[in-house]
Amino acid sequence: MATHSISMGAVREEVRESWVPMIAIALGQMIMSFNVASLPVALGGMVKSFGVPPTTVATGIVAYSMLVAGFVMLGAKLAQRFGALQVFRFAVVLFCASQILMTFSPTAALMITAQAVCGAAGAVIVPSLVALIAENYTGRQQATAVGALGSARAAAGVLAFIIGGVLGTYIGWRPAFGILIAVSAIVFVLSFRLKPDHGRPDVQIDAVGVVLAASAIVLISFGFNNLNGWGLALATANAPFDLLGLSPAPILIVLGIMLGQAFLTWTHRRQAAGKTPLLALEVIDSPEERCAVYALFAVVALEAALNFSVPLYIQIVQGRSPLATAIAMMPFNLTVFFTAMLIVNVYNRLTPRQIGRYGFILCAVGLVWLAFVVRNDWSEVPVLFGLVLFGIGQGSLVTLLFNVLVTASPKELAGDVGSLRGTTQNLAAAVGTAVAGALLVGLLSTIALSQIAANPVLPKEIQSQVDLDNITFVSNDRLRSVMEATTATPEQVQEAVRVNTEARLRALKIGLLIMAGLALLAIIPAGRLPNYLPGEIPSDAPGNRVRSG
Repeated sequence: MATHSISMGAVREEVRESWVPMIAIALGQMIMSFNVASLPVALGGMVKSFGVPPTTVATGIVAYSMLVAGFVMLGAKLAQRFGALQVFRFAVVLFCASQILMTFSPTAALMITAQAVCGAAGAVIVPSLVALIAENYTGRQQATAVGALGSARAAAGVLAFIIGGVLGTYIGWRPAFGILIAVSAIVFVLSFRLKPDHGRPDVQIDAVGVVLAASAIVLISFGFNNLNGWGLALATANAPFDLLGLSPAPILIVLGIMLGQAFLTWTHRRQAAGKTPLLALEVIDSPEERCAVYALFAVVALEAALNFSVPLYIQIVQGRSPLATAIAMMPFNLTVFFTAMLIVNVYNRLTPRQIGRYGFILCAVGLVWLAFVVRNDWSEVPVLFGLVLFGIGQGSLVTLLFNVLVTASPKELAGDVGSLRGTTQNLAAAVGTAVAGALLVGLLSTIALSQIAANPVLPKEIQSQVDLDNITFVSNDRLRSVMEATTATPEQVQEAVRVNTEARLRALKIGLLIMAGLALLAIIPAGRLPNYLPGEIPSDAPGNRVRSG
């Protein structure tokens, strides 16, 4: 594979291009990130508006991420064949249409449909952004643009929590998505400042590869999303079918993994035959690149899990406003934003391997700290400290790992790098959100059932009047209304609320500890990242690649 490198230290700058095109590229990233980051903030409003449980709203997040991950490689090939700029404009129009449907959706089903359409648009936008950067910028400007793309994602998260929190508290959850209709139009207009590129008609679309990749990702995402509803191992009453009593959810995950392996085998055969593969395997042909992908998956999944868990607890459990959620998450989002933007300044002092290890250690320490200090007030200083620690680790890792992938490949494979990034990040977001929901609800159910069964204040006559097979995260007010419809005395109602409150907090703490364990495991792939500074290995040295980090 031809190697191209971008030194973060001393890259010779030749011609400085205008940064106006980068505004269009950054806004293209921001509208997607703003959309998906607004969903947790709107969690409480959607639950109330549609009359559905929080896990249904999480399905909207999964639907978006699943569609992006499943079809982003197809989007990259469409960008290569018809030109990144043309498909980018088409996708922005499709995204705008999805936000119109989202803003005016009367039911949860249409909300999920809107997110699926939005995901289809994102599948084209994601690889186009990387290709457009490669087309419009070179050298240090390109490295800066790549960092800016990561910062734009973080900035969109900050804005989503601020704007979504304020609007959700005082007006409603819909206007936050309505804003994206106008911003999409602005992106479309600014796209005419980008350099026109020409497609390559010789690029083939691997239909078999599209089916294999999309099927693998959809099955994996769908399986993880239904672990709680259908059962982790044995099928529940909610499962659409069972295989000898086994839940279909883990079976779908295994089938998805098998199809993923079949996709890689098919891609190797197609590339060996001289045909255009759906994903150029050169972008993951070294151990360092593969480990960068594994590490990127891990950190994005952890971020998605935390971004779902915290709003779930604040809005549904504590019954607080979207603005309170925004304020609670602000330290985390601001930390991610500034870290993603500033981490490039240490690339000349720390190797990618060092940054990767330190980043995951910070994530793990932050999550362990949160597990021990979290109470019922997310504004406490110890809790904010834990969120900041996790934000530093997460922000540095996402930018670093993206740079490792981008700068290791030639310009003509920028779209493939973009599709690899999009597949990894969005599959990780879908899995992270789904696992967080299943994990927290599963822990809550186990803890609550054990405490209720051993509680003498809540006899079996009272338990039989409540659906204990469908325990989920509900507010104390909702629980009181359910208990008051039974023959329970006021003392028994109060005891049920106390048990539920303790069980929810314990479930959250255990969930955070499990997430911390996963962060520590991610140090293993981070330990295989490049272990040298820019310029330490000559770019023309045979068998060596110089990456920016």
